[in-house]
Amino acid sequence: MSEHPDAFDLKIMQELQRDGRQTNNELAARIALSPSQCSRRRSCLEEEGYIRGYHARIDHGKLGLGLLCIISVTLSTHNQHSARRFGRFVSKLPEVLEAYALTGDMDYYLKVMTRDLRDLSRFVSDILLPHATVQHVKTSIVLDTLKEASDYPVSVRG
Repeated sequence: MSEHPDAFDLKIMQELQRDGRQTNNELAARIALSPSQCSRRRSCLEEEGYIRGYHARIDHGKLGLGLLCIISVTLSTHNQHSARRFGRFVSKLPEVLEAYALTGDMDYYLKVMTRDLRDLSRFVSDILLPHATVQHVKTSIVLDTLKEASDYPVSVRG
């Protein structure tokens, strides 16, 4: 593959985001390539890290996970050691769905899913706040999801 994905590669990524379960023949037909060319390009995109994996979208409500929260965290000390330590800590917490380092007033933004308010309270009070790197936590409960995207804006350059 070239240094940058071409129009066919972008179409492959677009289609796989839409439906990662489609067969190679279905994918090839949708993007107007032969199955062998499509398979080769898909393999290259996987090997080069453009396609990082395939995932099922699970209904969290059916699993009893009903409380989605956004938690902003400020570290007590701002240095590489604290940042790495906090990163390792957060990466091991199953309640944390996503974690981002930020600019601005807060250092980190965590997207957290718990069963209910009791689990959220336990998570914040017993797990997050006692960690040596954490100085301040601000928790917001999500009332409604207006948009939830699992697809990135992959488009064919024109």
